[in-house]
Amino acid sequence: MAASLYSNFLSLKPTIKTLTKQPPATHATVINIPIRCGPRSNRGPLVKGRILSTEAILAVQQLKRAYKKSQSPSPSSPNSTDFPNLTRLIKSDLLSMLRELLRQDLCPLALHVLSTLRSEYPSQIDLNLYGELISALSRNHLLDDIDRVIEDLEKDEGGIEWETDRGVLRVIRGTVEAGRKESTVKIYQMMKKSGCGDTWPADEYIVSVLSKGLRRMGEEELANEVYKDFGGVFKGAFEKSNV
Repeated sequence: MAASLYSNFLSLKPTIKTLTKQPPATHATVINIPIRCGPRSNRGPLVKGRILSTEAILAVQQLKRAYKKSQSPSPSSPNSTDFPNLTRLIKSDLLSMLRELLRQDLCPLALHVLSTLRSEYPSQIDLNLYGELISALSRNHLLDDIDRVIEDLEKDEGGIEWETDRGVLRVIRGTVEAGRKESTVKIYQMMKKSGCGDTWPADEYIVSVLSKGLRRMGEEELANEVYKDFGGVFKGAFEKSNV
């Protein structure tokens, strides 16, 4: 009996599970795809200092809607006075809006934002900003608006740092290139009242651009006065050349 049990034991075939060898786990390759937001156009990205906050974006959209209605032939269409009030916005929002509107060549809306800046922050005038505005107005052939901008500067000239503001050149060059003679003369008069040539010397290149611009506009005598009044450290060289 023992022998039969032993033979039966040997006849049993054990069941062995064949384990299939799994391939080693591989790590998925992650590819970062940049996502572009905003309007589908060929305009370049915003530069530093022009990032719009949510409040500023909403305000720009409101301005655009109001401007679009103002261009409508409907008799009930609003004018510029119907643009939304922007006084609730902080200065950085107003500045970023102004530069963005200039980038899109929406000069009438940019002028509205500038008006708010002047009323809310009258003693903080950045001539670089005015230079950008004048260039945009000239590019869009809104030359009469350049004269209005210079008139505004004349009203607020007490807040202009003519001696240290690097935007002086941009304002002068933009006004000269636009051929606005009266506005160029006003810039000369404002600089003279600020003490240019007496209490502080103007940059030689700025004087050259201003003088040559006036000469090109037919103001020969005034162009010579610019060198006499604003020569500063090189005034003597001009006087010797006229001896």
